[in-house]
Amino acid sequence: MDMAQWWPRLKPSTREWLIGNNGDVVPAEVIAEIADVGGQPDSDASWVGRSGPSGFYLSDEAVDWIEAVGNGEDAGQA
Repeated sequence: MDMAQWWPRLKPSTREWLIGNNGDVVPAEVIAEIADVGGQPDSDASWVGRSGPSGFYLSDEAVDWIEAVGNGEDAGQA
């Protein structure tokens, strides 16, 4: 499921956090909420970025998408 489908299902506070902390490590509770509303992500989902010792990051495409949404632009699909 792409971001445009699960984004509106997130709690407003989660969407605000993602906009305000765009590009930062995504906390486990946010990842869990995304999985609850959008299903478990697979590795080819466009919004899945990298995971490492410091945590999970959204993809560059997802960061750009969230920035567009935060700026009130039509973000299309991610």
